[in-house]
Amino acid sequence: MAISFDRPARVALLALSLSFAFVAPSTAQDRTPAVPQSGIVKVKSAYSVQETVARIKQDVAAKGITFFSEVDQQRLARDAGVDIGPSTLLTFGNPPLGTLFIKANQLAGLDWPVRVLVLQDDNGDVWAAYTDFGWIAERHGVAGVDADSFRKASGVIASITSSVR
Repeated sequence: MAISFDRPARVALLALSLSFAFVAPSTAQDRTPAVPQSGIVKVKSAYSVQETVARIKQDVAAKGITFFSEVDQQRLARDAGVDIGPSTLLTFGNPPLGTLFIKANQLAGLDWPVRVLVLQDDNGDVWAAYTDFGWIAERHGVAGVDADSFRKASGVIASITSSVR
């Protein structure tokens, strides 16, 4: 059964979920990162960009999630005569789940499939970054998708990115 929320209810649910996101994890198993106002979640990697990409791809495959693409943005920039740091965009997803969001609002297809950007910053730190699913739902006014689908998707991306810590 799908639950449909009006805009005020979605905003309240998002605010409630964000308030819980800022509580410090109580166990090592609780790896859901805090969601900043921008909606971009950054997970610091303990590995190089190349190893971080490999670990994410391995975890995606192990979970039976469809891997769509790997875009080496640093190489594309270099080919265009632009110098940027290491940056690789990965796209993957679970079409039976992800397409529910697109069905609720086709413009949500701008943010699906899932995108994870692996980058190295100016300090040499490597990050896996993605857009929070609750933020995406609010952005696109996604309604009519049950709350369990969002929790499941959020849990999966948190699990995937925790493989690089």
